[in-house]
Amino acid sequence: MITVATDDEGYLLNLDDWSEAVALQIAQSEQLGLTDAHWEVIHLLREFYQTFELSPAMRPLVKYLSQHLSPEKARSIYLMQLFGESPAKMASKIAGLPKPTNCL
Repeated sequence: MITVATDDEGYLLNLDDWSEAVALQIAQSEQLGLTDAHWEVIHLLREFYQTFELSPAMRPLVKYLSQHLSPEKARSIYLMQLFGESPAKMASKIAGLPKPTNCL
């Protein structure tokens, strides 16, 4: 088990602590198994953060994914099937990014 510092909600305090092993550990703590479909979104989410220096809320996330994936994979329903009812929030946590500002 890897030990990394997190806030009260489980988001990494130091973004440099992220690795795929840490992502797997976070996902496991959320009772979520990661498939290739999850990793595809996680890696694009990290790319978004590197480009814009913020974690996207749902609407910007869907728009960004639509530019990089098929239309079916850039839909709220698809993301909810992967990450639950708050996909932008959960995917950001697993990707080692801060909580999106517009997510409760």
